Amino acid sequence: MKYFAELITRLDQSNKTGDKVEALVDFFEKAADEEKVWAVAIFSHRRPKRQVSTKQLRNWCQELAGIPDWLFDECYHAVGDLAETIALLLPKTTHENDKNLGQWIEFLQALEMLPEELKKENIQNAWSKLDYSERFVFNKIITGGFRIGVSQSLMSQALAKVLQLDKSNIAHALMGNWNPQEVSFPAIFDQEEIKKDSSKPYPFFLAYPLETTTNELGDIADWQAEWKWDGIRGQLIRRNGETFIWSRGEELVNDKFPELLKMAENLPNGTVIDGEIIAFKDGNPLPFALLQTRIGRKNISKKQLQEAPISLLAYDLLEFEGKDIRGFPISKRRELLVEIYQNHPHERLQVPQLIKANTWEALGKFREQSRVNLAEGLMLKKADSSYETGRKRGSWWKWKIEPLTIDGIMIYAQKGHGRRADLYSDYTFAVWDGENLVPFAKAYSGLTDAEMREVDAFVKKNTRERFGPVRTVKAELVFEIAFEGIQDSPRHKSGIALRFPRILRWRKDKPKEEANTLEDLKALLKTYGG
Repeated sequence: MKYFAELITRLDQSNKTGDKVEALVDFFEKAADEEKVWAVAIFSHRRPKRQVSTKQLRNWCQELAGIPDWLFDECYHAVGDLAETIALLLPKTTHENDKNLGQWIEFLQALEMLPEELKKENIQNAWSKLDYSERFVFNKIITGGFRIGVSQSLMSQALAKVLQLDKSNIAHALMGNWNPQEVSFPAIFDQEEIKKDSSKPYPFFLAYPLETTTNELGDIADWQAEWKWDGIRGQLIRRNGETFIWSRGEELVNDKFPELLKMAENLPNGTVIDGEIIAFKDGNPLPFALLQTRIGRKNISKKQLQEAPISLLAYDLLEFEGKDIRGFPISKRRELLVEIYQNHPHERLQVPQLIKANTWEALGKFREQSRVNLAEGLMLKKADSSYETGRKRGSWWKWKIEPLTIDGIMIYAQKGHGRRADLYSDYTFAVWDGENLVPFAKAYSGLTDAEMREVDAFVKKNTRERFGPVRTVKAELVFEIAFEGIQDSPRHKSGIALRFPRILRWRKDKPKEEANTLEDLKALLKTYGG
C-alpha cells in the first residue's frame, strides 16, 4: 500500500501534467503486478464492491478515537471529506504493514460474508497497521469516493512509457468490461486477447470548444458541419451476433435501451457506430428531459418506451466488416456509414444530413437556430480527419451557442470538498417571486480563487442560520448564472430545473433588487424549454 499511497500524495501535490505522469511512471515501474492492475482499475472507475457502510466506518472510528457525534460532525464539516476525517481522527499506528494495494483489496473483499462484529474487528485492526496516508487511501477504497486528477489520457501516457507501447493501443486496452479480479496486469494489454473480446469499445474522440473565429479554420470547403445533439454519447457494437452499447463514461447501458438492441440485430457483424443516444420521434429530436426519464432505471416500462422513444443518431463509423477504419478520413467513414444505413434501414437508427453552407457566415446562421432544433450548437470536423483517441485540438471542434443566463441571489452556502474543504464554495441561488426569494439552481464553478475567498469571508460574516454543513446567508450577493437548457420540474421549489448551471460572473454592479424574477425564468422556459 505504501507505493500507492505515495502515488496518491504526489498526484495531489501538483496540477502539472508532467509531474503527474512522472509520478505514475515511477509507480508502475516499481509496484507489483497485482498492485498495478488494481491501480489501473481504480483510476478507470472499476472500484471494488463496497463491503462496509460509511455509517459503520464512522461509528468504528468514533469508538477508537473516543469522541462523541457532535465532535465528529464538526471535524467532518471542517475537513469536508469522510475518508480524510477518519484518517486524521484515528489513534497513531501501532503496527507495521507490508500488504500492497492488491492484497488490501483482497482483504476487503473477504469481509463480504462476515458478521458486522467481525467486519469491525478486521477494519479496526487494519487501521492500526496503516499510517495516515495509507489509511486515507484505504478509506477511499472502502467508500469508493476517489476524486483524483488522473484522466485516462494521463494514465495511458504513463503506461505507454513504461510498457513501450503506443498510447492509442494503451487507451484501447483500458476500455471495456475487464475485471481486475480476473485479469493480470500483462493480460490487460495483450493485443491478441483484446481482439478476442467482442464487447471491447474504442476510445472516444473528443472535440475542443471553438474559442477562435471560424475564419481562422481556413476554407469552409475543408470542413463538414453537423448538429451537436443534446443526448448521451454512445458507441454501438455489433460483433459475433452480440450487441454492446457503451456510454462515454464506459458504462454498458444495454438494459436501458432495449429498442437499440432490437435495432442492432438488423446490422451486419463487425459494425461499430459512434453517435448520440437521444429521445427521438417522427423524424425530430425530443427534449433531453424525456431521455432523463430513461437514465438510471434498470427496468424500462412500456409507458416509458412509448413516451420517450430512443434512437441512435449515428455520425461516425469506427469498424466496418470487422475492420478498424478509424484511420480512414471521416469523409470515407461517412460514406460507409451511409451505405450501412441504406442497406439496413431501421426507424431507431438515423444518419442526419450534414449542414451545407458556402461561407462561415452562412453556417453561423444555422448555428443560431440550434435551440429550435434541440441542439447545443454545431460540430465542425475536418473532412480528411481520422478518428483519434481522447481530446485533441485541430480537426474536431464544438461550436456551441451562447448559454442562457439569469441573475440570481446567493441564499445558501456550503463548504466544498478536497482542496475546497476549508472554503464555502458550493452555492444555492434564488430569484424574486414577488417579495419572496425562490431557490432555482445550485452551482460551484465559475469563480476565481480570489473571488471564492471573498465570498467565503462574506458567508462567515453574514450567516443567518446553520443546517448541518449548510449556512443560510444574508441575501445580498448577485451572480449571473449560465445554463444550457431549462425544463419543467415538479421536484424543484421553483418548478424549473436548469441544465449544467454554473456561475458566469459575480454581478458586483447589480443590487439584489435588480436580480431576475421567477416570471423571467418562466419566460425562458416558454421560449426554450422542453
